[in-house]
Formats: sequence, C-alpha cells, structure tokens
Amino acid sequence: MSRSTWVRKIHRWASIAFTAAFIFVTVVVLSGQEEPAEWVYLLPLLPLGVLLLTGLYLFVLPFGRRAGRGRGPFAADQHRREGVSAEQ
Repeated sequence: MSRSTWVRKIHRWASIAFTAAFIFVTVVVLSGQEEPAEWVYLLPLLPLGVLLLTGLYLFVLPFGRRAGRGRGPFAADQHRREGVSAEQ
C-alpha cells in the first residue's frame, strides 16, 4: 500500500475517534453530575491533531503530484516554447 492510502485510512479512523470523543464529552458535560476532570475536555484534541496533520497532507498531495509531472499554471506556455503539445 502506498503512503497516501495509509494516510487516508488514518484520517478516516481519526475522524471516527474524534466524533466518538466529542459525543462522549458532550454526554459527560450534559449529564448534570459533578464537574468532570480537565482531561475530559481535552480528550478530543488528540484525534483533532491527527486530523489536522493528515488533512494537510491530503490537501497538499495533488499539488505535489502536479509539480512532479511538470504541470502548473505556466506549463502550457513552457510546452509551446519547447514545441510540445499540452496533451502529451
């Protein structure tokens, strides 16, 4: 499996963990019992950090691929100067 496939799987599972942690914290806070410990409020931050890092990687991934193939906003001009069609 490629790295991007692993990052996508981690991103999906982190979103599930974040959702579960958020629901857990919401239920604990709204239960009306005594004030929960501080770590309960911080619980969703770990999956949220993972979501941030993997989401940024997945966002930048197409731009890196495009740069590697020589495509970009000025690629058509460069190909015209070199005598190569843009479809190649």
